[in-house]
This record gives sequence, C-alpha cells and structure tokens, in this order.
Amino acid sequence: MSTWIPAGPALLFAPADRPEFFAKAADRADLVIIDLEDGCRPANRESAREGIRLATLDPSRVIIRVNPAGTSDHVADLAAVAGSPFRQVMLSKTEGAADVESVTRVLPDAAVIALVETPLGVLRAEEIAAAEGVVALFWGAEDLVAGLGGTTSRFADTTYRDVPRFARAQVQLAAAAHGKASLDSVHVDIGDIDGLRAEAEDAAALGYVGTCCIHPSQVSVIRESYRPSDEDLDFARQLLAAAEHNDGAFSFNGRMVDAPLFRQAQAIVQRAQS
Repeated sequence: MSTWIPAGPALLFAPADRPEFFAKAADRADLVIIDLEDGCRPANRESAREGIRLATLDPSRVIIRVNPAGTSDHVADLAAVAGSPFRQVMLSKTEGAADVESVTRVLPDAAVIALVETPLGVLRAEEIAAAEGVVALFWGAEDLVAGLGGTTSRFADTTYRDVPRFARAQVQLAAAAHGKASLDSVHVDIGDIDGLRAEAEDAAALGYVGTCCIHPSQVSVIRESYRPSDEDLDFARQLLAAAEHNDGAFSFNGRMVDAPLFRQAQAIVQRAQS
C-alpha cells in the first residue's frame, strides 16, 4: 500500500504565471498543482518561478509541475523549487529513472510524482515506479497520443481509445507493484460531467488516490465520486467487525468472504475518512 496519500482526491491545476489563482485553487481543491510546463506561457516562466518562491501556501497541499528533464527550463524550475518551501514535484514526460534522478539530485528530499505521458515512458513505467524518490505515478493521455502521431485519445462517446486505456493500466500496475500511489488523468471536456463522474468512480474503485482536474467545477464531482455510498460503507464496517471474530474465510450476509475482501473493505473505510 502506498504511503503517499493526498489530503483528498481532487487535485486542481493552476497556471504558474497566474499567482492570483494559487490561493483560490488551494481553497477549492484538496491539492493545487502549480504548473510551470504546459499551463504556463514560456515567456512568463521566469516571473512564474519568482512567484513560486514567494508563495505562502501550505506545502503539504501544493505540487509544482516542472518541465521535462534535459531542458533548460527543467534546471531553472528546480532551482526555483529549491528556493521555496515546496517539495512535492510533478515531473513532466518522465521516461526513466535517470529523469527522476535529475530531480532528486537537486532536491534530495523531494516527493516525486512521475508524469508518464510518452510512449517511452509508458514502456518504462516499472523502471520509473521503482526509482528512488518516486511516491506516485500520474499518466497523461493527450501527450501520449501526440507522441504516437495520433489526433485524439477518445472515441465520440468520450471513452478512451485502446492505447490510452492500455497506458492507464500499465502505469497503475507498475505503481502498485512498487507500492506507489496512482493519480488518474484529467478529463479535458469540462462540460462532460457524466464522463468525468464515470471515470472518477472507476478510478476510486480501482484504488487510485486521486484524479487531477483543470477546472474548479470538476472538484465536487471528483470528491463525490470517490466518496463511498452509505450502503457500501455500512457493509464494509459490518464486514470488518465480523472479521474480528472470525479467522480465515467465513460466511457473511450470504457471501463467502476472505482476506482480499477484508482489504477492499478497509479501502472503503479509508476513503470515507479522507
């Protein structure tokens, strides 16, 4: 089980060159991801870095997304983070353990959220998950499809095409195999509330610790989707109470239950408390 658990399941991106949005995003979401990469205009990155150094947000609720390893922006981004109180770093386009080391070499105490969003990154997901300093993996569909030479990650009904679905599974399995947390990708169609809800409910059911989003209106949908229903929570609590008086497999409410179901019940209770 992962030891990195965010304050809640809704993580909201905020452009690094709009410091007036930082506190608002932090107030509305469980964590704010201050974005120095795609969400920040290149011409504004220098001033954005100064804004990060001056920010007074709670470091436990802030992630700084930095530019990919091997770029001049990456080096400057890490220098800015080093001069700030923030140590949760999302590394864009992570493609291997060496990329992670480029962060931890500068910030030995960094908690790295590796963003896996390229074909090579997906194929090396296990290497990335095993890298020292990585606490979570996050996958991205749009850069992945661009890297394939494709044009869209989704079908007309807004569900993912097969390759993004494979990448999502590959990245989560690698994270779980190495005891790291998983964050689910953004739903870029802000108006598609039903699609977002379906994806967030699926993510919660599969053990993701959170879903990232790009608009404040998506936060409440994500939170509701991760919150267990009263019926599921009641069942989980009853099952765990019964397990205290039974060893191994036993019959509960007409079902045969055993250790895997106990762990699932524990996960439900834990989500209700977050």
